Amino acid sequence: MTDDLKHLERCVALATEALDAGDEPFGSVLVAADGAVLAEDRNRVSGGDDTQHPEFALARWAAENLTPAARSTATVYTSGEHCPMCSAAHAWVGLGRIVYAASTEQLTGWLTEFGVPPGPVAALPITAIAPNIPVTGPFPEFTDRIRALHRRLHERRR
Repeated sequence: MTDDLKHLERCVALATEALDAGDEPFGSVLVAADGAVLAEDRNRVSGGDDTQHPEFALARWAAENLTPAARSTATVYTSGEHCPMCSAAHAWVGLGRIVYAASTEQLTGWLTEFGVPPGPVAALPITAIAPNIPVTGPFPEFTDRIRALHRRLHERRR
């Protein structure tokens, strides 16, 4: 649990970095079975490519750099639960566990509260897309901070 919180803390820092750089506030870290951080990334959609999610980037990185056995025991930590695109990439690449700070359900509730219309893709939980991946989250200790990041994003967009 302590390691989960440590890695999620880094994800929130990456999400903050993304927001400060003009991107949406999402950050992710890929961790090996032995606890070593293998790779990390943040959202990079501000350039116009809405597929530049950190979870998708880490799935591609894992496919190029890890054996199937190493992928299956790796954990992806992320500030927000994977979207359907990222859930599918995670499953297709054969990554292991996902740990997220805030859930899709929380995010959709916040977006509704902020008056943001639904996006072009259904907001589904990871398990609806990739039912065999073990997931842990959300973590209440991050709720207020993640919500505040998304509020900042949408206040800036108005």
